[in-house]
Amino acid sequence: MMPTSLGRLTDGGFSIGIELPLDNDWTAAGDGKRRHDGRHPGVPDLEAHAELAQLADTLGFRALWVRDVPVYDPSFGDAAQVFETFSYLGYLAGITRDILLGTAAVVLPLREPLLTLKSAATIQELSRGRLLLGVASGDRPVEYPLFGRDFASRGARFRGQIALLRDGARGHLPPGLEILPTTHWPVPLLVAGLAQQTPAWIGAHMDGCLAYPGTPADHLQRAANWRAVAGDKPYVSFIHLDLAQDPREPLRRHRFGARAGRVALTEELAALRDAGVQHIGLHFRRNQRPLDETMREIASDVLPAFHAKAQACAA
Repeated sequence: MMPTSLGRLTDGGFSIGIELPLDNDWTAAGDGKRRHDGRHPGVPDLEAHAELAQLADTLGFRALWVRDVPVYDPSFGDAAQVFETFSYLGYLAGITRDILLGTAAVVLPLREPLLTLKSAATIQELSRGRLLLGVASGDRPVEYPLFGRDFASRGARFRGQIALLRDGARGHLPPGLEILPTTHWPVPLLVAGLAQQTPAWIGAHMDGCLAYPGTPADHLQRAANWRAVAGDKPYVSFIHLDLAQDPREPLRRHRFGARAGRVALTEELAALRDAGVQHIGLHFRRNQRPLDETMREIASDVLPAFHAKAQACAA
């Protein structure tokens, strides 16, 4: 039996992925190029996104994560990876082979539930079981009126859409109707935040947690809180990384992450693992070095410390 995408994510106990976009536009050099190109603040350079996604797959990173930002809002200053989430996942499924494809996270109450189900099932089939469907209730009130949705009731809509996704809409359609494709692989549902629900509801109904970036000490308590309501279901988080040229440069924390050489990065990842984190997505928009060079160094000198156990089990 083929392992599920959730099982592959945590195979070996801990894994490392990458959060898109694949650009370093939050650096001085990247921002200068953005201005030269005439892009708005927070709109990344996507010129090399396909080649870098394929490189991540080839190098053995475990997952690619994309965000769901339906409308660019200058007050937030972040367009994420720009492309519509499910369309982009379909494209990534076609140009990669092994890497998992995750959303962090789809804002369910803004979307038409039946089409969300069909989109997720389509990606799961086209990728041959590589989808990790991260979901959320959303935190940008400006978007809700644009989609004709009520912001205050988004928690109830979230619960209803989770029920629909779980039963494949069978309990939501007239007799004889169904949503195709029927996927051969279960679609795991990972939640970002509490989605306007109680911790007990989240622990019972969701398959994993997408946690806000933090230090190992932060995650020690957060992971414990998650496991108190969810048992051993996966706990996932992210780091905004600036990988230093000097491999022994000590770690210096910044908002949502750190600058560090690969030795300190390996130590930080080990500390996160020991705190209960089972997967980390690396976010490179603050990274000052070329991303292909950075990804190759991490793949050759950091991934083996964490992925070797999974590879040995697979062998």
